[in-house]
Amino acid sequence: MTLYLTGFLICDTLAEADRVSELLPDHLRLTRAEPGCLKFEVFRSHEDPTRFAVSEIFRDRANFEAHQARSKVSAWGIGTAGIRRDFRIAEAG
Repeated sequence: MTLYLTGFLICDTLAEADRVSELLPDHLRLTRAEPGCLKFEVFRSHEDPTRFAVSEIFRDRANFEAHQARSKVSAWGIGTAGIRRDFRIAEAG
């Protein structure tokens, strides 16, 4: 079943949000190259620059879990470990 994740990264400060922005290009590139990644987008809000909208689609849960494992130990995972995440996950198909 295809896995869909939507939601937000919610930073506490502009400095924290700026760190997310610095780490984001490499994280996007690496994630989009992963097997089973069908869509991966992260956008910083213009209205509230401490919030980032996230939209992901993975071919299946196994590919998503592999992404989570890789991300956790990457520069992205380490650099954003304390940032709040408000995500919803759904599977369909």
